[in-house]
Amino acid sequence: MPGYSAINKKMVQVPVGPGGEVYSRRGSMLAYVGDVHFAPTATAGAGMGGAIGRAMAGEHVSMMQVSGQGSAMFGHAGLHVEIIDLGGDTLYVEADRLLVHDASLQTGTMFMGEQGGLSGVIRGQVTGQGLFTTTLGGHGSCAILSHGGVIEMQVQQGRPVFVDPQAYVAHRGQIQNKLKSAVGLRDMIGRGSGEAFQLELSGYGVVYVQASERKI
Repeated sequence: MPGYSAINKKMVQVPVGPGGEVYSRRGSMLAYVGDVHFAPTATAGAGMGGAIGRAMAGEHVSMMQVSGQGSAMFGHAGLHVEIIDLGGDTLYVEADRLLVHDASLQTGTMFMGEQGGLSGVIRGQVTGQGLFTTTLGGHGSCAILSHGGVIEMQVQQGRPVFVDPQAYVAHRGQIQNKLKSAVGLRDMIGRGSGEAFQLELSGYGVVYVQASERKI
């Protein structure tokens, strides 16, 4: 079965077939071709326990299961769409940025402190992302949302990447995150750069950065 394909910067076409079901953000279907069915789902492949855990962690967005035979087109609020293919690794992304993903991918919720200790927790509070994030792992594809599109920045050992916390979208690989403060006297008296915090990502992997500091 062919993979996801970009129709334009803000729409994606996804094939659907037996054994090739997907989960999409509810209300994001724009059009479809063939015998395709849409049904609300409370679990989105995470199981009832996982769904309850995600809801309690604040990582819950209403999803629908897409099945049948054909293809469907998705988009949301005119936001840019980025297709990501996973080959056995794990993607860390906020639930509200997920547009659609293969049902074959394993979904979960991770406590921010697991990838940066206390700094990870503080980062979640500063960026407004909360204390938890969503994980997608295994083999398959997904599409995520951003303001203005994203760039992929390679993170390598000894060469960390620094990102504005509000511009961070997602990451994959063996990456540790740490919130770096640049607050000084000039900031306190209103003469600083305005960039009081940066997110430092180190290790090995890829970070996705959007062309905006706006949240979804």
